[in-house]
Amino acid sequence: MTNEHRVAMGATAELDHCPLMPTYAAPSVMFVAGDGSWLTDRDGTRYLDLLNGLAVTSLGHAHPVVAAAIAAQATKLLHVSNLYGNEHHGQLATTLDGLIGGGGQLFFTNSGAEANECALKLARKFGGRGRHVVISAWGSFHGRTLATLHATGQPTKHEAFQPLPEGFRHVVWNDIDSLRTALDPSVAAVLLEPVQGEGGVNPADIEYLRAVRDLCTERGVLLMMDEIQTGLGRTGEWFGFQHAGIQPDVVTVAKALGNGMPIGGCWAKREIAACFEPGDHGTTYGGQPLAAAAARAVLDVMMSEDVPRRARHAGKRFTDGLSALPAVLSVRGLGMLLAAELDVDALGRDSRAVAAELMARGVIVNAVTPTALRVAPSLLISDDEIDHGLSILTEVLA
Repeated sequence: MTNEHRVAMGATAELDHCPLMPTYAAPSVMFVAGDGSWLTDRDGTRYLDLLNGLAVTSLGHAHPVVAAAIAAQATKLLHVSNLYGNEHHGQLATTLDGLIGGGGQLFFTNSGAEANECALKLARKFGGRGRHVVISAWGSFHGRTLATLHATGQPTKHEAFQPLPEGFRHVVWNDIDSLRTALDPSVAAVLLEPVQGEGGVNPADIEYLRAVRDLCTERGVLLMMDEIQTGLGRTGEWFGFQHAGIQPDVVTVAKALGNGMPIGGCWAKREIAACFEPGDHGTTYGGQPLAAAAARAVLDVMMSEDVPRRARHAGKRFTDGLSALPAVLSVRGLGMLLAAELDVDALGRDSRAVAAELMARGVIVNAVTPTALRVAPSLLISDDEIDHGLSILTEVLA
């Protein structure tokens, strides 16, 4: 394993070990370039990317407008401490606030896990001592820091790192009675994804999200929506919670915000954000000028392209194509975040084997569960590229 990992990660010949920690399995391919919906490996082979860095490069690889913004900023100013302002923060925060629903403030981070950490600290400051519990759902995924790992409703990921920070409770996904039972006076907030991404691409029922909003309002509990994978157009709305016509108290974003540049954010209603005082929270790199310039360019392109509309169109085309395949039992998800549930018994192989076959044929997806493939391509993917991907999927699943 060590030698395989060393070679796969491109270590120099004189090293007898991989210089990187083994937190991921040895990769099957090393990519060196990307353009739109396509990636190129170090041997020059091209691949249709239907995963896009786990819903990160929503505008495709090396989008020229984003690349130009990064290049211009890199020659101008890379970093200043957050003790000072930078020219991008105000406009970036204002644009995001408008897309989320208005009336809020932003804290910028480097990643989705950090955005959720900010939300968790905000919930504790809001609730105060003795009212600090955060409820999340079984099957959820909220990050890999110790706190966000415990918020993640996947016990198999917990065991190696026990004891985890206390103050977290899990309830049955999409079950309002389970949540109602768990809401006691110790609870400060409820943290949910509108679609469980890493949990298998499981959309919440609209009625469930509305009931959660009403219950949180009734009990004086914060509703925090993790939109890290679902946000910024991917589900066919700017944010997944908007399908239910509700307004959360806290929203976390990342992934697509930088189109590959590390940046995330935690949005909260102004009256909730006011719980924080100078010194309560901070970050060295969060929202630094290079990342913020990229994010501003990303949002400009997203709005000009109307990416929610494009996600709805592409999602329907993919769903219709996948649903027509005999080996696909069902397709679930919203917009352009989809999972195809496979008839693995008929195929004689699980979804990981199917994903490996697709990779060998030049199409990138991933096995989000042992029986399901996840599809989360660029929101600017063309109809011809969708049809190409479907044709390869048809051949592999035949």
